[in-house]
Amino acid sequence: MRVKLAMPHTYVLLFLIVIIVAIGTYFVPAGQFDRYKDEATGRTLVDPQSFHYVEQSPVGVLDVFASVPKGMVEAAEVIFFIFVVGGAFTIIQATGAIDAGISKVVLMLRGKEKLLIPTTMFVFSLGGLSFGMSEETIVFIPMGVALARAVGFDPIVGTAMISTGAAVGFAGGVLNPFTVGVAQSISELPLFSGIGFRTVGYILIFIVACYYVMRYASKVKQDPKNSLVWDLMADEEGEQRGSEEVKLTTSHKLVLLVMGLLFAFMIYGVMAKGYYIMELASIFLAMGVISGLIGGLSPNAIARLFVKGSESIAFGALVVGVARAILVVMTDGQIIDTVIYYLANAVSHLPKSLTAAGMFWVQAAIDFFIPSGSGQAMATMPIMSPLADLIGVTRQTAVLAYQYGDGFTNQLFPTSGVLMATLGMAKIPYERWLKFIWPIMVFWFIVGTGMVIVGSMIGYGPF
Repeated sequence: MRVKLAMPHTYVLLFLIVIIVAIGTYFVPAGQFDRYKDEATGRTLVDPQSFHYVEQSPVGVLDVFASVPKGMVEAAEVIFFIFVVGGAFTIIQATGAIDAGISKVVLMLRGKEKLLIPTTMFVFSLGGLSFGMSEETIVFIPMGVALARAVGFDPIVGTAMISTGAAVGFAGGVLNPFTVGVAQSISELPLFSGIGFRTVGYILIFIVACYYVMRYASKVKQDPKNSLVWDLMADEEGEQRGSEEVKLTTSHKLVLLVMGLLFAFMIYGVMAKGYYIMELASIFLAMGVISGLIGGLSPNAIARLFVKGSESIAFGALVVGVARAILVVMTDGQIIDTVIYYLANAVSHLPKSLTAAGMFWVQAAIDFFIPSGSGQAMATMPIMSPLADLIGVTRQTAVLAYQYGDGFTNQLFPTSGVLMATLGMAKIPYERWLKFIWPIMVFWFIVGTGMVIVGSMIGYGPF
C-alpha cells in the first residue's frame, strides 16, 4: 500500500520551525555584539569586533507557545493592516466598481492577455528599485488577483505580477534607499555608486522572473487544472469573473475615481511624507467607507461587509504573527548574533574564488532570521565590510552580496512578514507558493552568484 505524504499546513510548518529554533537555543551558544548609535545618522550599528558569549538562556516549552501571541503583538501593525485592507476591499468590491472596471480592461486585453504580466511586473519593479516598495504592494494584491482571474489566470499569477515584480526592483536595488542606501552608508561608499553594474543585475533577474510567470500563466490559461491552487479556486463562488461585460455606471466611475485619487495620495505619502503601515491602513479604510457610500451602500451594509472581509482574511493575517514567533524565540534565546558571527566567519575560510559568492549565500541565510532589509544591513554590513577588506573583495561587492541575499529570499522565507501578509491577502497557502517560487529562486541564485563573482573579478567599485 502506497502512503502519500501530505505537505504540512502553513501553520504546522511554521510551528515546526519555531520548535526547531527553540531546541537550538539549548545547543547554539548564546552571544551578542555590542551596539552603538551613530550620531551622524541616528542608526544603531554593530561593533564587528565586539562579539562575546553570554549566559545561555534556552527557551522553555511554555515560552514556545508564548512566542506565538508575542509574535502577534510584535507584528500587530501588519496584522491589523491586513484586516483593515481585507474589510475595506470587500466593501469596494460590493459596489460592483471593480468588476465593471476589470470587465473593461479584459475587453481591451482580449487576445493580448500576456501583455498584462510584463507590464504590471515592470511598473511595480520601478517602485521596488526607486523607493523600496515592499509593504505598500499588499494593498494592490486583491485587485491583481481579481484581474488575473478575470483574464483566465489564477491568484498566483495575480500575486506574482505585483509582489514578485516589486521584489525584482527591490532586490535589483538600483536606487533602493532601504537596502543599498543603508548598506553603502555603513560601508562608507558614495551613495548609490556602482549603479551601472546593479542595473545589469536588475535586468537579468527581471527577465528570469517575467519569463517564468508568463510561462506558468500560459499553462493555467490552457488548462485551469494546471494551477497550483486549482482546488481552492474551484471551491470559491464566482470562480471565473469577467466572462461577461459589466456595465460601467456613473457610480462605478466615481468609486474608481476615488480609488485612483487615494492610491495616488498613498504613493505620494510614501515617497514624500514617509507614510507607513498605520497611514496606509487609514487611507484604505477611508477608501472603503467613501466608496461604499458613493456606491449606494447603507452604513449598516458597509459595517457588515467590513466584518465579512476581515473574517475572510483571518488566515493570512494571523499567519504573520505565527511566522514572527520564530524571531521571538531566537531573540529570547539570544542566538541571532551567534548565527551571524559563525556564518560571517565561515566566509573567510572559503577558497578565494568563492569568497564573494559565499558572502551572498551567507546573507541569504541570515535573511531567514532578519527579514528586514535595513535591519539586516545594520546587523551585517559592519561585519561584512571589514571582512571584505581582509579577504580581498571590494566593499561594493560586499554590498551587492548583501543586496541580493536580502532581496531574493524575501519571496521565499516564511519569516518575511510582507510575504506572509501578501499570501494572506491572496488566500494562497505558503506551501503552494513555495512550489511556484522555488524555480525562480534557483535561477535568481545562479544569476546572483555569477554577478558577485564577476564583481569580485573586475574589482567592482563606484562606477
